[in-house]
This record gives sequence, structure tokens and C-alpha cells, in this order.
Amino acid sequence: MHLGDVELHILSDGEFRVDGGGAFGLVPKVLWEQVAPADALNRVPSALNCLLIQSDDQLILVDTGFGCKLSPKDIEMHGLARPHGGLLEALQRLGHSASDIDLVINTHLHWDHSGGDTLHRDGAPVPTFPNAQYCVQRLEWADAAFPNERTRNTYLPENLRPLQDSGQLRLLNGSTRITKHVRCLVTPGHTRSHQAVVIESGGHCAAFLGDLAGRAVYMERLGWISAFDIDPLETLETKRALRDWAVEQSVLLFFEHDPDMPAGFMRQERDKHIVVAP
Repeated sequence: MHLGDVELHILSDGEFRVDGGGAFGLVPKVLWEQVAPADALNRVPSALNCLLIQSDDQLILVDTGFGCKLSPKDIEMHGLARPHGGLLEALQRLGHSASDIDLVINTHLHWDHSGGDTLHRDGAPVPTFPNAQYCVQRLEWADAAFPNERTRNTYLPENLRPLQDSGQLRLLNGSTRITKHVRCLVTPGHTRSHQAVVIESGGHCAAFLGDLAGRAVYMERLGWISAFDIDPLETLETKRALRDWAVEQSVLLFFEHDPDMPAGFMRQERDKHIVVAP
């Protein structure tokens, strides 16, 4: 799709399954299962939607999915249909290779958003995109580099250290304009320094929300918040502000984990908010 002078492509790194209780937190199963039916292991389907932005002759990739370094145990646990994702193949279908990417922006560094940042070559992890800068919030990098008991199973060294060792890591200090059309907006809650990616061109606006709201229903119902969020009350207020802005400015929103609604517009109908397909 086109947004003014910017070209946007949703690229899939596949689909996985996540525990429904983790995905929907305090929401009773009898409610969330109407939106995302669970399998026999109480897992719900989740997409790995990444975004390719073509702006000012630059190719910018937002998030990279699980990538292709998962163990057989992880593949089975998460019900992955394909053990090696599909992001690079999706790029190839558009006529691009990994070396064509100029910038990678990570909304945050959890393993299902940054696993594709690196791949194994000769038995060691190296950056997947050899010519790219990797843009990450400085505070997010600090949390990932020094995880605690709650976070250490999602911040994995093999997704992080090769970026620093190669000199390709670019740390951002808060909300930052990246190009004329692209800026990073700090959206705390899921992690302390999670960031959304905002695209603006020709009087139009879009935002890739990452895990601020990985599914459309999270924006429709502000109280629906993942159990994985570090500060759910912060998430609530961040979503409220962004929802009101999205309605007022008719912002196209991208939902990273929604297998049915990867993108849509927020609309207010009386006392309800809904997401409608573009």
C-alpha cells in the first residue's frame, strides 16, 4: 500500500501459538475465546507481521519475528507451522535481499520481535542484515542486556550481542525522527521503553504498534492487556492517548500479532471504539 510518497508492505515471518492466558491477561477465557479460540493446549494463533517501509530510497524493516535460530523444542512449544519463519523469503518475493535493508527498527527486543535480527553462520550468530543500522531505544537495550528473572527467557544474547559487536547498533534516546517520513515514538507499558513506529507522508499517517497493542481488540477494549506487559496500567494510559490520536487523525494502525486484522483504522461509534479494515 502507499501512504503519500511512502510504500508499505506487511511481511510475515509466519504464525505461532501463544498461551491464551498470557495473551489476554486478566480477561476471562469465556470472553477472549470468542475472539481467539484456543487449541487443546490453551494456545491461540498469533501472527508475526513485520513492516517494510520504502522511504526516500531507503528500505526500513520494522521488527523481524522469531527468525531461524529456534530449537526444535521452541518450534514445538509455539506450534510454528514453519521452523524457519519466512521473512527473508517474503523480502525476496519483493525483489529484495537481506543486504538491501538500510535500517532495522525494533519496537522492543523480546525474542518474537528481534529473533530475525541475527542468524547462524558457521555456527555463530551474526547480523541478518549486514548493511543495516539497528535502531533500539537505549533503555530497552539496557533492560535486554541485564535481564531479570521475569525477562531473561525473552531477551536472548544471540539476538543482541552480534549487533553490538558488528558496530551496527544505534541506540535512541527517547522519541526520535529517523527519516523525513519515519519517527519512533516511545510507548511505554509492555516494556519500559517500548516504541511504536510512525510513518507520515502526504498528509497521511500510519503507526506500527508492536506490542503496545498486538491485536486490534486491544485497542477496541483498553482493559484487555497482555499478561506479558511489565506495567499494564502504563499500557492502559498509553493506549488511551494513542487511540484518541488515531481516531482524530485517521491513523492507519498495524497490528503485529493479529492473524485476522493486520491493519485497520480506529473509529468511534457512540460509546464504542472499533477497528475497521482499510
